[in-house]
This record gives sequence, C-alpha cells and structure tokens, in this order.
Amino acid sequence: MGKINPKESARIKRVKRIRKNIVGTPERPRLRVFKSAKHIYCQIIDDVAGNTLAAMSTVDKGMIAADIKGKSEKARQVGLKIAELAKGKGIEKVVFDRGGYIYHGRVKALSEGAREGGLDF
Repeated sequence: MGKINPKESARIKRVKRIRKNIVGTPERPRLRVFKSAKHIYCQIIDDVAGNTLAAMSTVDKGMIAADIKGKSEKARQVGLKIAELAKGKGIEKVVFDRGGYIYHGRVKALSEGAREGGLDF
C-alpha cells in the first residue's frame, strides 16, 4: 500500500471535523459532495437510518450523453438533477456537506444548481 497524499489526509481531517456538527435526519438529510479530477458525485443521506436516499454524478447515463462544456457547468447540472430526484422522493430541505472541499468552483456550482432545482439548505 502506498503513502497517503498529504492534501488528501488534510481533507480527511476536515471531513471528520465537519461531520461532528453535520448530521442528516429523515426530515433534513445530508447532501454530501465528492469530487475527483474529472467528475463530481453527490448523495442525499439519512444518517439516522444509514440509507442513501438519492445519488447523482457526472458518470451517470443522463449526464454522459449531455453535451455540456466545462466541469463547473456539469456540476451545476448534477445539482439540478439531484434536486429533481429529491423532489420526487418528497425531500425539500437538506443539510449541505461540502466534503472537506472549499466552497468554491465545482462545489459551489453544484450547491447553486441544487438550490435552483428547489432544494432548501
């Protein structure tokens, strides 16, 4: 097993620090973001039951076929789609978990897309 990247270990520390305060409940689940170099992923999670209620990413079939240029625009579209999925399951309010990333760029675009789609956080 190789060494852990120092940036990644710092992000994991931030995740643990953030997760002390953020908990997804059935009434207000947690919207979790993960990003890689090429893609962005998000899930709506009920931490009490330990269930993933909805998930969306740029790897999903509907997103691959779309002719969207730029990673930030793709992230905004993922936010719109996750909001649509959440609305379909009766979820109106969520708690935003930025996953240890700075609220900037793709993470910000995803959250703004989710807000445009009708999610309240």
